Amino acid sequence: MKWLLNIVGVILVLIGIVWFFQGINVLLGSFMSGNSSYAVLGGLLVLAGSIILIFNYRSRKSDKDKE
Repeated sequence: MKWLLNIVGVILVLIGIVWFFQGINVLLGSFMSGNSSYAVLGGLLVLAGSIILIFNYRSRKSDKDKE
């Protein structure tokens, strides 16, 4: 289960980075380019993915402390 959360967290961060850069018009060639709502959504995805990764790391660390 922990590896699945890591994969989901990394995918969210990567998609968020792409959407953010498309939203601020750095990555061109898409209907999302220059649309600021995608920059906001991308930032939120990066935040959500980071929270999942941090939560998963901390829970794994606390599991090792219990052993």
